[in-house]
Amino acid sequence: MSQGKTKDLFPGGNTSLGFFSYYSNIMTQEEANRIFVIKGGPGVGKSTFMKKIGAQMQSRGYDVEYLHCSSDNNSLDGVKIPELKIVFVDGTAPHIVDPKNPGAVDEILNFGDFWNEEGIRANKDKIIRTNNEIGYIFSRAYKYLKAAYSIYEGSAGIYSEALNKGEVNKLTDKLISDLFNGVPVGGNGKLRSMFASAMTPDGLCNYLDTILTTEKVYEIKGDLGTGEDKILEKVKTAAIERGYYVEAYYCALNPYKLDHLVIPDMNLAFTTTNSYHDSSVKKFVVIDILSYMDKDILMHYKGDLDQNLKDFEHLLSNGLQTIKRAKALHDELETYFVPNIRFDEIDKFYEKILARIKS
Repeated sequence: MSQGKTKDLFPGGNTSLGFFSYYSNIMTQEEANRIFVIKGGPGVGKSTFMKKIGAQMQSRGYDVEYLHCSSDNNSLDGVKIPELKIVFVDGTAPHIVDPKNPGAVDEILNFGDFWNEEGIRANKDKIIRTNNEIGYIFSRAYKYLKAAYSIYEGSAGIYSEALNKGEVNKLTDKLISDLFNGVPVGGNGKLRSMFASAMTPDGLCNYLDTILTTEKVYEIKGDLGTGEDKILEKVKTAAIERGYYVEAYYCALNPYKLDHLVIPDMNLAFTTTNSYHDSSVKKFVVIDILSYMDKDILMHYKGDLDQNLKDFEHLLSNGLQTIKRAKALHDELETYFVPNIRFDEIDKFYEKILARIKS
């Protein structure tokens, strides 16, 4: 039996707007056969449990989506098995997930059943203090990211002034006409929004190579704030209006800014490339957005753009380092739980759930 394929992505992110969740787009209630919501404290084995489920189902030939945690990209927030329409998701803070249709669709897996409560309560004061400090540090990180995005907007304003919008509009209209030639408007397409990249304790992280797997990949090359997303927004709208299912992947810094687009039924994808995210996949067409800029305007504001870049990278670095501090505290928090978990019982529970999935 051949190994199933992997897709890696982030359902939530540390952004300039704070923690931002696209968890509702993992799988809809109408689509799902079962959504398992895992509850429990840090270090109780939720991520390991989901990794084992994913690996087991891949070995049986099923494709698997691994939903990574932006606050610890080596940990999972969820696993999705599309063919079986089954999802496992971490339902604890900051991405609190509760059953919407319990029994019919959702089911809680309570890992609190496998811990020694007395041992955990002995560390009550330390747990509360560490949790409070983690909250404070994340709040500080989000302030850095918000400040970085304000610098980004300054550069975006300059690039917008320099951009030959008429030529870019003509390029986009022709692109849409060529892509959707003969397909009429009037369909009822669907949109799924997620993150392909995230601000993590290990820095900027993306899984584009597992997402951009279509036959044709269009690349739009740009820089800090050059506006490539405007082209993608028009392509996204055109595809949905014609009835296509579209996967939209948004910016790790601004969760409303479109960075990448996949239209599976057309075997087609779009990706934006800059110094902060790139992919190694083969590109079908490359569009350089900087070639549509007025060079005189860019030269006039070169000093401002250079300073903005310097300030942006300084603030972004501070934000990432602060997220790393929060991860270190979370690791400390886990030490209060791990010695009090009956992992042998979780292993037995895993076998029980796996048997249910197989059936």
